[in-house]
Amino acid sequence: MANVTFKGNQVTLLGNEVKVGDKAPQFTVLANDLSEVSLRDYKGNVKLISVVPSIDTGVCDAQTRKFNEEADKLENVNVLTVSMDLPFAQARWCGANGVDKVDTLSDHRDASFGEAFGVLIQELRLLARAVFVVDSNDEIVYVEYVPEATNHPNYDAALQAAKQAK
Repeated sequence: MANVTFKGNQVTLLGNEVKVGDKAPQFTVLANDLSEVSLRDYKGNVKLISVVPSIDTGVCDAQTRKFNEEADKLENVNVLTVSMDLPFAQARWCGANGVDKVDTLSDHRDASFGEAFGVLIQELRLLARAVFVVDSNDEIVYVEYVPEATNHPNYDAALQAAKQAK
């Protein structure tokens, strides 16, 4: 499993670590209107999946804003932000911050995404910061498990991978 710390303390990630070349695992999360969303809903498109511990914190806020700003420059790419936040909190945050180009998805109910992608922090029941790019055939083409969950991901590398994915 990926080696991740949260505020300098080692945490245990549950689920299965994914690697470049793997078929993206299926998951079920909730949209802001409480409807179920799965990987199948984005079939045939490239997906940039931004994973944050909580959208209401500084680095998570900046990460979500950054990918929202870049979304228009990504042709045929769905930008998803996944966290354990409640769908209502995600919707409120997006409305208050003008974020309208990413799909915010909540994993709070079942931790389906967290376990499928190996980012569920056992000690906190939060998701570890990570970025995944999944191509139109649902193959994982980019993986970043951020070693310290309070640090930023490599935005440039993730965006470049999304632009190159087909």
